[in-house]
Amino acid sequence: MYERAFPGVFKDLTELPADLKAHLRYPEDLFAIQSTQYETFHMTDPQVFYNREDLWVPPQEKYDGAVNPMDPYYMLMKLPGSGQLEYLIMTPFTPQKRDNMIAWLAARCDFPDYGKMLFYELPKDKLIFGPNQISAMIDQSTTISQQLTLWDQKGSGVIRGKLIVIPIENSFLYVVPLYLKAEGTNFPQLKRVIVATGDKVVMEPTLDEALASLFGTPSGQSVPLFGKLVGAQPSLSKATRDQAEAQLAEAQKAINALKQLLASPAQ
Repeated sequence: MYERAFPGVFKDLTELPADLKAHLRYPEDLFAIQSTQYETFHMTDPQVFYNREDLWVPPQEKYDGAVNPMDPYYMLMKLPGSGQLEYLIMTPFTPQKRDNMIAWLAARCDFPDYGKMLFYELPKDKLIFGPNQISAMIDQSTTISQQLTLWDQKGSGVIRGKLIVIPIENSFLYVVPLYLKAEGTNFPQLKRVIVATGDKVVMEPTLDEALASLFGTPSGQSVPLFGKLVGAQPSLSKATRDQAEAQLAEAQKAINALKQLLASPAQ
């Protein structure tokens, strides 16, 4: 469109050097508009569409003391059925006036599949926790709530970071960073990482320790973050562990990228 409006100003994307092309990201604003439209236009049955029987909305999440709609976010992950990590932008959906997760939408950022949209609808006969339900689980954990109350005293404040939903084959992993900020300063420090899956939630000083605690892996051993979580159980099968170990090199890159994201408080 802009090329037609301003002839000679813009060059074709194929002329962009490969080292610069590797840094392109699918625009967040464009993806947010597309996902907003899809909340309604995923309905293909005319009667259902007319009655607005299956409207979706962005999940609600608790962030920095307030509950707000979840924004799309970038992440490295393996798509279901894929053997390699991809950089993409994604957002989950929940049914209107309900908190369970019903679907998620993603756009690829890596070439040659840049801009391709992916949509996964979750089975309606299974309860998949949404971000707001995970936040409630965190608040209901006596161990976590006691520690947060202790930190959130005069002279310091606890900042709950953005919740990250990570699809892992037939289940989901939820990650929430916690920051501690001293009174009178604007320099939050990453203090803890909360990780949840299924009905289990844990809090540890680091992401590695949280994953080890969640899956029952001894401290110091690698946790197969991108393995299969069969039925969202906290322990992994031997076959899955073997598969994850073979993919450890790729998975470690994603873990490192996630650590960098958690170490930088959202603006």
